[in-house]
Amino acid sequence: MKIIKLDAIDSTNSFLRQLSTINKVDDFTTVIAKHQTSGKGQMGAAWKVEEGKNLTTSVFKRISCLRNEELFYVSMAVSLAVYDSLKKFLIPDLAIKWPNDILSGDKKICGILIESVVKGRDLEAAIIGIGLNVNQTGFDNLPQASSLKAITGIQYNVDELLQEILVHLQHYALFIEEKEFDVLKVKYEEKLFRKNKPSTFKDKEGRLFMGFIKGVSESGKLILRLEDEVFREFDLKEVRLLY
Repeated sequence: MKIIKLDAIDSTNSFLRQLSTINKVDDFTTVIAKHQTSGKGQMGAAWKVEEGKNLTTSVFKRISCLRNEELFYVSMAVSLAVYDSLKKFLIPDLAIKWPNDILSGDKKICGILIESVVKGRDLEAAIIGIGLNVNQTGFDNLPQASSLKAITGIQYNVDELLQEILVHLQHYALFIEEKEFDVLKVKYEEKLFRKNKPSTFKDKEGRLFMGFIKGVSESGKLILRLEDEVFREFDLKEVRLLY
């Protein structure tokens, strides 16, 4: 496994994507940066961190075995890999907030951004971006954000965390390659934040409504049970779970 360590970069995801257009990139090539100046989150959100205090990394994973409509299984696998890794470090009250944020209690400690590399019409690879809040303890204007150190009081070794995550990524990649999608889906849904609990959501028009998270569809849409036992599926742009 090739690991590229950088002092600073605009975005580890962007670096890996550019690298893949120039050279053949080996499976599980990993880029880690001490400082990321233009980190990206879901739906184009910016992600800013203090230099040297967190894990900002991207992994190149070949996924030509998947069809386009199966891409969300990668998100499931990565979420589970990070979840299991943090379990080994005894981080309490872990959960996966759909689609792939990792929480401790109700605080976000990790965000995941998966970007596809397409050849023609087919999936070729996924660039897996992981931003884990490790030793940073201040998060201005981000009341729902926290870090491993803020939660436990322990100073963590970022390289040790990366190695643990890579081990678990390799483990869950086997589920992708062997198309054991049902197993992945069950494991993922078991760990969903607020599953089967009454929760408040906001739709794209800004309207609030109540519902129960029941799971996800094969394409990754959130399945909610609404009033009168009506079940509906929502994609990421259509609904937001409020804390």
